[in-house]
Amino acid sequence: MSNPQLTTVSYLVLGLVRDGATTSYDMKQRVAKSVGYFWNFPHSQLYAEPPQLVQLGLLDERQEQSGRRRRVYTLTPAGRAALDGWLREPTTDQTQIRDTGLLKLFFGEGMSGDEIAALAREQEQAHRELLAVYEAIEGTIANPNYAAVVRSGVLHERMFAEFWREVAATRR
Repeated sequence: MSNPQLTTVSYLVLGLVRDGATTSYDMKQRVAKSVGYFWNFPHSQLYAEPPQLVQLGLLDERQEQSGRRRRVYTLTPAGRAALDGWLREPTTDQTQIRDTGLLKLFFGEGMSGDEIAALAREQEQAHRELLAVYEAIEGTIANPNYAAVVRSGVLHERMFAEFWREVAATRR
């Protein structure tokens, strides 16, 4: 059973630290190239969360003795157990979509057909650009779990690009 003091970001941090000693800045860099594509959150939490996890005994912290004297975090056995327990729990959360384009379309009753078509073309282009990113990295990933998540991104972006293409075609 998960710890009620831990949030999804807590588990995200534990997952990032599981792979080895890391700093908050390193976590931020890794998020930008991995889970940041599908899990949005304020990256400032990557600086705020580790000290809380240290207090709970889930991470160890040491400060570099030279250079920038950054705080380096490692996973404790309790942290690994917390992460492993969370990974094995059923996931009942529904997917949350926060899409400004969909919100504008929903409230766009006063917009002209041309304005809706322009919105749709912008959105289609944005989804095609992200699709190209996913497709570029899709075949380069050795970890089958990571590859499956990237495949999900490919399918998601392809579907949304097609959706917006249809919206644009019906509003001309």
